[in-house]
Amino acid sequence: MLAVHASRPTADVALADARRIITSGATRWSAIGQSGGKIRVLSTEDRRPSEALREVRANRNVLGVVPADAVDARVRVLTVAGRHPLKDPERYPLRIRSVRPVPEVTTLTAVGDIMLGRRVGARHRADPGAPLKPLGKRLAGAEITVGNFESTLSAAGSPTQGGDSFAASPRVRPALRAAGFDLVSLANNHVGDYGDRALRQTLDRFDSGDIKTVGAGRDLAAARRPVIIERDGVRVGFLAVDSIGETPAATRTRAGSNRLNMPPRTGPLNRAQLRRITSDIRALGSRVDAVVVLTHWGTQYTHRPESSQRTAARAFAESGADLVIGGHPHWVQGYEMAGPAVVVHSLGNFVFDMDFQTKTREGIFLEIVLWGGKVKAVEPVPYVIDSAFTPRLIRGERANAILADVWRSSRAPFAQ
Repeated sequence: MLAVHASRPTADVALADARRIITSGATRWSAIGQSGGKIRVLSTEDRRPSEALREVRANRNVLGVVPADAVDARVRVLTVAGRHPLKDPERYPLRIRSVRPVPEVTTLTAVGDIMLGRRVGARHRADPGAPLKPLGKRLAGAEITVGNFESTLSAAGSPTQGGDSFAASPRVRPALRAAGFDLVSLANNHVGDYGDRALRQTLDRFDSGDIKTVGAGRDLAAARRPVIIERDGVRVGFLAVDSIGETPAATRTRAGSNRLNMPPRTGPLNRAQLRRITSDIRALGSRVDAVVVLTHWGTQYTHRPESSQRTAARAFAESGADLVIGGHPHWVQGYEMAGPAVVVHSLGNFVFDMDFQTKTREGIFLEIVLWGGKVKAVEPVPYVIDSAFTPRLIRGERANAILADVWRSSRAPFAQ
């Protein structure tokens, strides 16, 4: 398969061009439809796969021809003749003999902040789930689809945040399900926007459907409780934490979110809460093949993560998290590795009515590939939220600009 630096754009390579590269190499990126000048092709004929991949991660002008089982999420893989080597290995046209069988392939899509209340709800009153429909088929194409649901499903109370209180119609649930959502995180600062009764009604309404929730509950035990989703024998576990704070922190007797206090909103990093959460991650890790931690954290309207995000992410990784996926800043933020875990600090808004800035209308969702529970790819897909508050896929210069914001705020090996 063909591997390039993680910050390079995706590309589909014609089969004849791919075979030509393998047999005789290439001298220019234009040979595979990418921008840039000279290209250096490294294959496993003259070096070990790990050595070739090390150079791919270090240099944007290197292309590696390596076995699929050698790669991980620190590089980008290119499709050939429309086939993805990790998602669709059995039909990928470039094949080598291998004594290793391909593990079970699991696909997971994660989106950012879904806000279907306020002006979004008013605009789509006749069909509250309409903003999800244009991308619904693609989202539903993953075996597991998750996102952060940044609203209540009830307005049975007084708005606690004034005009920034978000209540979506309960009629959005079928649209979420039609778009493939299996799980939503409620660990955020808006699920409590209409008080305790509305929060409990929101939990009840999700419970009565077939979309699971994580990160909030009727008490702390429920808010801490992970969700495990199994697909073809692969078990993926999810935990979610909220660090922003307007939603009450769940306690032994009070409904609320699974809180991790930390800057910028809820004070210094609370080490006792962090120990509780890392203990939950370790316990979950013993039951599943992969652990995903969904976080609501950080400073709004910036590409720069807080240092406390990195501290928490490292602690999650040391406890067994394989992926840490964040939201709340309303802008995209970068990738980095925390030990063996991939961290994406913010996906930006997915559906929102924040049309006052360009960056709040831009975001990415992640298309993730697991092999037997091992993270093989975490690929960003850029979109722009249109005037009807609906995310639309984009390509070309605008897509490249959104991804450039991601890579500029990333750390090695993802930094551009």
